[in-house]
Amino acid sequence: MKGEWITVSTPDGGSFRAYLSKPPTGKGPGLLLLQEIFGVNETMRAHADELANHGYAVFVPDLFWRIESAVELDYSPEGWQRAFDFYGKFDEVKGVEDIAATLAAARRHAACAGKVGALGYCLGGKLAFLTGSRTDVDGSVCYYGVGIDKNVDEFANVRSPMILHFAELDKFSSPEALAKIRAAAAGRHQIELYVYPGVDHAFARIGGDHYDAAAAELANSRSLAFLRRTLGPA
Repeated sequence: MKGEWITVSTPDGGSFRAYLSKPPTGKGPGLLLLQEIFGVNETMRAHADELANHGYAVFVPDLFWRIESAVELDYSPEGWQRAFDFYGKFDEVKGVEDIAATLAAARRHAACAGKVGALGYCLGGKLAFLTGSRTDVDGSVCYYGVGIDKNVDEFANVRSPMILHFAELDKFSSPEALAKIRAAAAGRHQIELYVYPGVDHAFARIGGDHYDAAAAELANSRSLAFLRRTLGPA
């Protein structure tokens, strides 16, 4: 890993760490990378480094810090069990507040030049959506966000551009949930929504049980094009 850890302070007097991966030039548009339920593990840091190579200053906040700091889980049965335990204890409202604190820190950081977006997977996909509806982030990318259907009223609050990727066969999101999200997003010109046929949750996680190279490549190419349009050159 090529990045470093920085400290983010919160308005309520707390602080937590965030992984920062800088682009080859040392600075670029900012991007908040929002974790899965496994914490800021090696997979998330590798994603950050990859996105940094595309020209972004990538900040990955430790969003489980209010439960336990420095959570880094693998994808073993034990890792999954612990991940769902953290997920059950996670305070979504506080999580978005911590993302807002990271957004403010990113905008002040010397590595960040210009706009700042958010990109997340799974839990992070839902949080990227909420970041787009509850903060002034400049754009959001949401990969298979679980539970967005419970907050469809917040589509009305999305002002900046947003792109959402969903798996047709997502075992954590029913067809009814997806239909509800589609209906809420329909007609909102700043929102793009894509459904990838025949794939399951986490289809873009390299090495994962449901990784699908073709769907991942298509989703990632759409995301990078979106980020270039939304945040500026990278």
